[in-house]
Amino acid sequence: MEPGTGPSPITPGDCVPEGALELPRQRATCPICKGAGYLVRIGPTGNPDLVPCRCKLRQLEESDYQELQRLSNLEAFADKTFDTFDPTVPGVAEAYEAARAYAERPEGWLLLTGNYGCGKTHLAAAIANEAVRNHMKTLFTVVPDLLDYLRAAYAPDSRVRFDERIETVRTVFLLILDDLGTENATPWASEKLYQIINYRYNYRLPTVITTNRELSQIEPRIRSRIWDKELCRHILIQAEDYRRWGPRRRT
Repeated sequence: MEPGTGPSPITPGDCVPEGALELPRQRATCPICKGAGYLVRIGPTGNPDLVPCRCKLRQLEESDYQELQRLSNLEAFADKTFDTFDPTVPGVAEAYEAARAYAERPEGWLLLTGNYGCGKTHLAAAIANEAVRNHMKTLFTVVPDLLDYLRAAYAPDSRVRFDERIETVRTVFLLILDDLGTENATPWASEKLYQIINYRYNYRLPTVITTNRELSQIEPRIRSRIWDKELCRHILIQAEDYRRWGPRRRT
């Protein structure tokens, strides 16, 4: 074989399609990996390592996003937006303004407390809907439903491991926990909630929490982190049942 006519040598650090070391793939979709989804990276020692292609990483990211959307079930809260919230209802103005500002720039934690029906869930869902509209990875979930979702990972037919599920919850960009304190406070539930909240506290990840409980009734380790005024803004909604006002009043 004449010089220059043979295949280019593979040097350490090069990435080549997995299929290039085997038979050609039947269908070539991605121009980089030729549909394999993975590349073979030749390390400094000359040994090949399998690494995901950019198309595979994008596919995994989209899969994670779809899973978050499924878990959030925001379709049931599609009508819970800022446009449909009536800020003129007595006692809700401060929470409304804070929620709108938070949705535009999610930073730190936001805690909304108040009696049943005062608009906490509506505002929390409005934040979630706005964040999703702005392409932010968001998880909106009612706390008892979240715990059921985590428990389901232990089922024999579960296709996702528990550690994968809790990692998704802990690390999602914006986590919105609705109705904290309504869960069955078993030792397991308390421990898993603490692990989620403590992780997000340590890494200062944007988090919204709603509860109708007195903070003194919240599990002490969780309450301690919620009480951090440098991280968490607490707004008590002192309003009557928001639902009795009906749809937003237009002027």
